[in-house]
Amino acid sequence: MATHWTLGCDATLPHRLAAFWAAALGYVAEPGYDDPDGASIIDPNGRGPAIGWLRVPEPKSAKNRLHIDIRVAGEGPWDLVERERLIRARVPQLVDLGATVVREESDDGALGHVVMLDPEGNEFCVA
Repeated sequence: MATHWTLGCDATLPHRLAAFWAAALGYVAEPGYDDPDGASIIDPNGRGPAIGWLRVPEPKSAKNRLHIDIRVAGEGPWDLVERERLIRARVPQLVDLGATVVREESDDGALGHVVMLDPEGNEFCVA
C-alpha cells in the first residue's frame, strides 16, 4: 500500500493559493483545518495527496525546484489533436482563476505543454 503524503508549500497568501489550486485540481478545503496562517486542500475522492500552504514572510525568489503538472489529457498514448484541444481549453480557465501564461512548448510540432504561473508566481505546466 502506498504511503499517504502531503505536498507542503510556502506562500505569502496561503488561502488565496489554496483556493486557486482547489479550483485548478478539483480539490476541496480540508475539513477541520482552520489556521489563519495556513491552508490545506484534499482530493475529495481520497486518491491524490493533500496540499498545504504556510504563510512565510519572504516572497518567492527563484525558480521552483518542484512543481505541479496538470495533466488534462490523462496518461498516454495520446491522440495529439485531442490532447492539444484539451490543453487549449484548460489554459483560459486557469487564467480566469488568476494564473499567467508563460510559454507553449512543442514536441515534434505538436503542443506538448503550456508553462504557467500560479497567483504567487510558482511555475506549473498544463499537459
